[in-house]
Amino acid sequence: MNFDLIVIGSGPGGYPAAIRASQLGMKVGIVERENLGGICLNWGCIPTKALLKSAQVFEYISHASDYGIKVASPKADFGGMVGRSRDVAAGMSKGVNFLMRKNKITVINGHGKLLRGKKVEVTAEDGKKEIHEAKSIIIATGGRARELPNLPIDGKKIIGYRKAMTLDKQPKKMVVVGAGAIGVEFAYFYNAIGTEVTVVEFMEQGLVPREDADVSKELTKIFKKKGIKVLANTSVEKVDTKGRGCTVTTKSRKDGKIEEIKCDVVLSAVGVTPNTENIGLETLGIQTDRGQIKVNEFYQTNVAGIYAIGDVVAGQALAHVATAEGILCVEKIAGHNVEPLDYNNIPGCTYCIPEIASVGYTEAAAKEAGYDIKVGKFPFSASGKASAAGAKEGFVKVIFDAKYGEFLGAHMIGSNVTEMIAEIVAVRKLETTGHEIIKAVHPHPTMSEAVMEAAAAAYGEVIHL
Repeated sequence: MNFDLIVIGSGPGGYPAAIRASQLGMKVGIVERENLGGICLNWGCIPTKALLKSAQVFEYISHASDYGIKVASPKADFGGMVGRSRDVAAGMSKGVNFLMRKNKITVINGHGKLLRGKKVEVTAEDGKKEIHEAKSIIIATGGRARELPNLPIDGKKIIGYRKAMTLDKQPKKMVVVGAGAIGVEFAYFYNAIGTEVTVVEFMEQGLVPREDADVSKELTKIFKKKGIKVLANTSVEKVDTKGRGCTVTTKSRKDGKIEEIKCDVVLSAVGVTPNTENIGLETLGIQTDRGQIKVNEFYQTNVAGIYAIGDVVAGQALAHVATAEGILCVEKIAGHNVEPLDYNNIPGCTYCIPEIASVGYTEAAAKEAGYDIKVGKFPFSASGKASAAGAKEGFVKVIFDAKYGEFLGAHMIGSNVTEMIAEIVAVRKLETTGHEIIKAVHPHPTMSEAVMEAAAAAYGEVIHL
């Protein structure tokens, strides 16, 4: 079958690219070997948020007396939580199926492999092969959990994030290796429903090592208060899976101290590796670097007419990044005058409780880049809405260039901050200054007032501190 565009992969990069191409008048085919929506909708972004919401509701009920409500002995139904999560994922995947039909996109089920001459060979589950041809092809095959050599995932005692969402029973003790977004989200979930959790992170900063140092310190304090053990600047030397459980041997990178931790299961959450094997890159001579496909600023590979987006290229492995890249790529293919994506204005969100959201420079990175900076911080303990909601943990931290007032970055930890970060992304896109944020009237009482107050703190004008 001939198309204007074939997209290989239907995740948050692939399916929006296909829809945008259809909107622009292209005849589009999309290849998917598993479920429409990819990892994000089926095994990542969406079902994990469903689990986290279940944990949050359980915490609310468990602390109902704090809100003047009496509830007798709540109990977490692990199977029910997992079941709800899978139902949410299934519903979202059906939604993508509807969008494909609505936009007249041909869905081709099977494993896609590039052939010479802008052709894609698709092998169905039953082994049947079909060959399709297109003027342009976008590779959007995404990524999977990265494995460490000394932490091989067996799917039983050493698991990845997919298995962590569908365990048959709740473990009594869990070790989470890796304290990025995936690691801390699962650490929060399992701790909230009663599992004893230890988090091991190789980087010195510890929890969420890519975030601003103040955010990491705050989350560490909160997690320890919840009873989560955090081992920062620590390596996992080996995992013994003999017997009924696991024995994790860790080593402090600071003093060399060896520690053994007994647990039921180990969750490996050490990042993502791109799905670039067995898709025909070598056949076409498409250039890669450490497994990632090399592209220019508009996602063109070194082979004319072949593009790549999302987790298979360099950059942040985030769903909204893949979506933005896919849409931008398609618009460039269609001949539109598009600007390259500004990767310094991409928001990052972590959905543990409290949530974390950030964009732009951290304080350390801004200094390293040579900026003379103004920093403002406003704690939610001083927020009326946060007090009323019983969510006083955390803060908003903002960073400005002292010379011109440029909004360099923002870092938040607290209730619903993932909903607040878009304000900062928008104002940075519009090149708004700190003084303009201060003068933009924010509604009261809201959590978002903390953005205005933090900006005011940076310039010595804060009212409620």
